Amino acid sequence: MPRLLILGGTAEAVELARRAAANPKIEVVSSLAGRTSRPRRPAGGLRVGGFGGVDGLLDYLHQGAIDLLVDATHPYAAVISHNADQACRRAGIERLSLVRPAWRAEPNDRWIEVPDAAAAAARLPDLGHRAFLTLGRRDLEVFASRAGIWFLVRLIEVRPPTGFADATFIQDRGPFTRQAELALMREHRIDCLVSKNSGGEATHGKILAARELSLPVLMIARPPPPGGAQVASVMEAQDWLGQRIREG
Repeated sequence: MPRLLILGGTAEAVELARRAAANPKIEVVSSLAGRTSRPRRPAGGLRVGGFGGVDGLLDYLHQGAIDLLVDATHPYAAVISHNADQACRRAGIERLSLVRPAWRAEPNDRWIEVPDAAAAAARLPDLGHRAFLTLGRRDLEVFASRAGIWFLVRLIEVRPPTGFADATFIQDRGPFTRQAELALMREHRIDCLVSKNSGGEATHGKILAARELSLPVLMIARPPPPGGAQVASVMEAQDWLGQRIREG
């Protein structure tokens, strides 16, 4: 029986694990980074925590007798995606990237695309003074030194970073509707949104709300994905797995 390793705790990863685990011809193990204390529990086997770079992941692939790997991590999880690419190449294991499509700006959107969080923080003072940050904890530090700006920061788990002179931290997990995001932005008088282009429906409400309010959006560009086979949906990933199980 082939063993499948699914990387990531995204909605797509959880759904793919559910579908794959229902197939008696494959054994499924999901790997989560362990950054949140209450992640969504995928079907099948589970491991939590980092691998220790390319060499650590390569060791796990050998020791776990992994035959196939699907990288369904967040589009901005560039390090683990790079490590998975390198480890699978060295191990001779087939790898598939499941990458949800990015959002696309529409005519009424006021997006300012920037390469990273530091560039967004540098542009922010010219755009607004009450900013909504929806980036995740690891990218917040560069905003702490922005004087004269009040921040609304939403995190899955509130562990406020130090250095913010004027900020409110809220804890919440999507999906978020357009109506709820509109109410939140109006309540806090938000005049600028800072976001990653994560794609998907769960957090698209903030983009729709910013469009309706005609707010500028500092949109942090995605890192380039590694090469190799790539699909955009769980169904396509399931088809990829099905073909390899039949061939095996």
